Amino acid sequence: MATPASVHAHAPQGFIRKYIFSLDHKVIGIQYFFLALTAVFVGMFLSLLMRIHLIWPTASLPLVGTIQPETYLSLLTMHGTIMVFFVLTTAPQGGFGNYFLPIQIGAPDMAFPVLNMLSFWTTFVGFVVIICAFFVTGGAPLHGWTGYTPLSALPSAGPGEQLGADLWITSIAIFCIASLMGALNFLTTTLDMRAKGMTMMRMPLTCWSWFITAILGLLAFGVLLSAGILLLMDRNLGTSFYVPLVVVNGQVMGHKGGSPLLWQHLFWFFGHPEVYIAILPGMGVTSQILSTFSRKPIFGYRAMVYAMLSIGFFGFMVWGHHMFMSGMSPYSAFAFSILTMCIGVPSAIKTFNWLGTMYKGRIRFSTPMLFAIGFVSLFVSGGLSGPFLAQPVLDIQLHDTYFVVGHFHLIMGVAAIFGIFAATYYWFPKMFGRMMNESWGKLHFFLTLAGTYAIFMPMHYLGMAGQTRRYSQFTEVAYQTKLLPLQTFMTYAAFITIAAQFIFVINLFWSMFKGPKASDNPWESTTLEWTTATPPPHDNFGGVTPVVHHGPYEYGVPGAAKDYVMQTDPTTSTAH
Repeated sequence: MATPASVHAHAPQGFIRKYIFSLDHKVIGIQYFFLALTAVFVGMFLSLLMRIHLIWPTASLPLVGTIQPETYLSLLTMHGTIMVFFVLTTAPQGGFGNYFLPIQIGAPDMAFPVLNMLSFWTTFVGFVVIICAFFVTGGAPLHGWTGYTPLSALPSAGPGEQLGADLWITSIAIFCIASLMGALNFLTTTLDMRAKGMTMMRMPLTCWSWFITAILGLLAFGVLLSAGILLLMDRNLGTSFYVPLVVVNGQVMGHKGGSPLLWQHLFWFFGHPEVYIAILPGMGVTSQILSTFSRKPIFGYRAMVYAMLSIGFFGFMVWGHHMFMSGMSPYSAFAFSILTMCIGVPSAIKTFNWLGTMYKGRIRFSTPMLFAIGFVSLFVSGGLSGPFLAQPVLDIQLHDTYFVVGHFHLIMGVAAIFGIFAATYYWFPKMFGRMMNESWGKLHFFLTLAGTYAIFMPMHYLGMAGQTRRYSQFTEVAYQTKLLPLQTFMTYAAFITIAAQFIFVINLFWSMFKGPKASDNPWESTTLEWTTATPPPHDNFGGVTPVVHHGPYEYGVPGAAKDYVMQTDPTTSTAH
């Protein structure tokens, strides 16, 4: 068994050791959460500037001035990068995973507490570095969040491609190192530190999702780190990994023999598993919440576990579907297309199992439940456009249009965000000892759900009409100008949706200090975090190691005293 050096019986004294450079996984989880909360507001502000520019291209904004086309591309690049890395990867895994994985498996801390602290502060440094890209000469890079070469490999390729691009690559490399440290910690903790009786098949589905996400992170981030180092070498040391013999502005560049497609392969070999790194923890949280608030055992627990494992496995085999436009062999494209369709099967199994869990349940429509149902809705809506893009013959028409933007924002962006919201409303009482306001939570849910559909559904129609993505304005192309009313509608929807997020922030901070006191198990859940005090003590269980006798979703048990059986209840209760 891994014995953490600092499963310290006594809590550390002093502000810095307790709250800044803490070794306690709970404090580190909260640090990750607030880092992601900061990042999401930065990313949201950038998207707001983009939407304003799309419908009022000549508007002069306070502090920002007039947004130039190249500035728009910088906003696009930084919005995508910050949201994908510092929000969708950081909050579900780093935030909630760090806080609740040890408690849910009955461990006193993560396996390597010092490594855990280092992984957070490394992530923080990565965030600071990427923000610095806005303030250096030339500004932030404009090569898109995918950083396609040779545009990203040549400092002379455009404004923002000098120091800003170096900082962008460096930030992602730092983030990769942090994620690798985190992944090792998650894997060791899950395999080595489970409480007595906590077999793998008794773990909550949240723990399975964090475990599988850690496997994906361990395999994917190393590839991106290597790719980023090679890109930095091409830019600064004169190597030619990605740059062929090219002429830029009449100048022959001093490179030859590199392959721009090599970057695409390395990036997307990371990039597609990254989609599942963002969404899998949301799937786990949704399973947990749907079972709890339907007062029914999860429908097909083992099927859910194997579906997540299948998604993780197939996630590494489909990266080529991002590259149908790259001139790949039709045989390769056919193989990637078939494998992409295969990954829809475990996703469909999960969806039907979620519906099966709710079917004939005694559903309690609390805020966490609403967000979990919203997650399923967005996952299905965003997922349905996936099979279209999996066909090379359709993808070639749709690839550079808003259809793709609508697809991945629904399934990867907003669905994962709904998972984060569901987790926040669900676990807030355990983390902070107080309840969030239900009425404001429900208002936040309905405004956000309606708003996100109003923003991202029309993108599919725009894509089918041929509206090109990455264009900073549509006033120059006659057929695209006719689509501007829909862009205007989406921008107004974005204003309302962004405004609604302030309801959440006010609710979060108000409830932290003024919310009604929470009991130890306000939702009548069965998993281990609800057996301990609120908030949990330093070693999670106050010196008592829990012993597990039951599965994680024993709801509606016939003959039981209550309608649920805790995992630690003695086995005299009738097991389900």
